[in-house]
Amino acid sequence: MKAQDFISAQDITTDELLGLFELAKDMKGNRKKYFRSREGMTLAMIFEKPSLRTRVTFDVGIQQLGGNGIFLGPSDINLGKRESVFDVAKNLERMVDIIMIRTFSHSICTDMADHAGIPIINGLTDHEHPCQALADFFTLWELRGDLKGKKLTYVGDGNNVAHSLLLAGARLGVSVSVATPKGYEPDAGVVENAKMDAQKFGAKIEVTNDPVAGVANADAVYTDVWASMGQEAEAEERKKIFSPYQVNSELMAKANPDAVFLHCLPAHRGEEVTDEVIDSKQSVVFREAENRLHVQKALMHELL
Repeated sequence: MKAQDFISAQDITTDELLGLFELAKDMKGNRKKYFRSREGMTLAMIFEKPSLRTRVTFDVGIQQLGGNGIFLGPSDINLGKRESVFDVAKNLERMVDIIMIRTFSHSICTDMADHAGIPIINGLTDHEHPCQALADFFTLWELRGDLKGKKLTYVGDGNNVAHSLLLAGARLGVSVSVATPKGYEPDAGVVENAKMDAQKFGAKIEVTNDPVAGVANADAVYTDVWASMGQEAEAEERKKIFSPYQVNSELMAKANPDAVFLHCLPAHRGEEVTDEVIDSKQSVVFREAENRLHVQKALMHELL
């Protein structure tokens, strides 16, 4: 990878994406081959938001590469309050080899990358979730091979996950449709950037308020919780607004017959997705969750 950091899905080229997929596939099938490949390296994991998959996959991933992980929770740092991002970056760059940060404001992540002289990985911000998009498209690549010409439809809030799917999908030649209620569309700047890339790689980017139209001809249907962390006060209102966007068997039937179902998890069963969909043969959500481990191992291997 040419970039030192991985803050956005736009930080990685198409060739680099496909190279990471090949490496992740090899790592997945030949774990012992890469044991100790990054021996002695230390990953600092900064968590301002709670996590299951991000914490476990990064911690296990660095261990499987022969390195060590250090968990730093909100009470350990309290970024921007107890200590400035600049000071944290300047301290950690002298102590560890790479930093993963899972936080709220995207500017915290970009500031950390600006100030630290070691690689920074965006484990999630309110604006993007690029590691999740890596796992999502790696999963589709495993199942379908060449992704050019495929279509992924995201149904729900135009949030950080939708942003990273748009940006990564466009560079892979995947047409991405986002079906969301009015007023909850993804960031206009992200959509425009994705459209520019999509033109280069023969894909289409679409934002619609019609979930049925959105999933037409889809090879993958994706959803996420209707209220993300930090939006708990809006949860009840969002349930009313998003209920027509539930991914159920009727909506899945509008996609291609062999379409797969994706979800970044955790899922609120009975809200954004029904049990019959998430537990169906079309669902690959747990394979997708496992693949966070493999693509993040590949990412760390390359950045280190």
